Amino acid sequence: MDRFAAVERELRKAAPHLLLDVVTGALRERYDVQSVELRLADYGMTTLQVVSEVPLVEPVPVHDSPQGRAFGAQEPYVQPRATPGPATAHLPVTVRGDRLGVLTVTAREGGWSREGLAEMQQICEALGHEILVAERDTDLYLLARRATRLTLAAEMQWQLLPGRSVSRPEFSLGAHLEPAYAIFGDNFDWSVSAQHLTLTVTNGMGKGMEAALMTNLVVNALRNARRAGLDLAGQASLADQAVYAQYRGELYAAVLLLRFDLATGGVEAVDAGSPRMWRLRGRKVESVEFDAQLPLGMFEETEYVTERLRVEPGDRMLIGSDGVYGSASAAGEHYGHRALARSLSAHRFLPSEQVPLALLRDLRDYRGAAPLDDDALVVCLDWFGRQSSAGDPRV
Repeated sequence: MDRFAAVERELRKAAPHLLLDVVTGALRERYDVQSVELRLADYGMTTLQVVSEVPLVEPVPVHDSPQGRAFGAQEPYVQPRATPGPATAHLPVTVRGDRLGVLTVTAREGGWSREGLAEMQQICEALGHEILVAERDTDLYLLARRATRLTLAAEMQWQLLPGRSVSRPEFSLGAHLEPAYAIFGDNFDWSVSAQHLTLTVTNGMGKGMEAALMTNLVVNALRNARRAGLDLAGQASLADQAVYAQYRGELYAAVLLLRFDLATGGVEAVDAGSPRMWRLRGRKVESVEFDAQLPLGMFEETEYVTERLRVEPGDRMLIGSDGVYGSASAAGEHYGHRALARSLSAHRFLPSEQVPLALLRDLRDYRGAAPLDDDALVVCLDWFGRQSSAGDPRV
């Protein structure tokens, strides 16, 4: 534990671009490692890219690679060896449920004990925390996440996002956007306090920069209202006024706002447009219907009303933008409820952070060769409920 604390201190003191050097030095000293390599998942979550000032190493796929196995399972993976010699371990780099990448460590000889792997995993967690802090001061880690160049609109949208997954004892949540390198107006946001999870999914009107600017206004207006202590309806109203003041009804944004009570599973909702929600309870998938209210910014001083529902431990909630459920196959059939329900049921054993990508792969198969003609956003929330001292969820 003292050795781990020493590494944490060194990471905190290191220059932002030297974090991997600190980890490499610590692992060489403690475990006589031969090499250390850090890879981060790209924006599309399809490849793991090497972190380097001059990235000459080829990316590896998230699926069907040893590094991807550790990334997907979220546990260390030691590559099997046919003969004695150097051993290679891949360790996930994750912060509060947000999967960043994989650290690969190769020993000069032999391998590692279970305790050694556990200590290296702790170091990976500390590294992940420092990467998120370092991104304020260096582009090194952000550049490593790019398999290709982002459009300016996508750059603006990705900078708005809180992460791609988050987990707490009460819930686990994952989200993804496609096309990852050219997104327009779709966005998601969340905030967790001691009492609540607030989740918003936005589908901004327009294309390109127009949509990116609109969504930036909406997301920041909602954050401003939330941080001012307004209730959910008040948050919608303030953002509505901000959008209308800027665009006078020519552009508007469809938003679904949700606030989950972590202690009880009670949910407040404001449905102000097109994002839709489905619930998988047991083996049954059903659409969660709300009273549709006007999108934000369509008219001046719209009043919004909060609805209420309840989630139960074991529930899986899925939210999709119209680029998902409205997407059409080559034959012209919309993806809709039936195809989405089949996909959600088929992937019910995957953790929430893997569901959005799995569903979007199913969507691509459904569309065939036709490219996406709109943003496709998927958010998946698994609800566990808060555990009492007796171990039973309080619902």
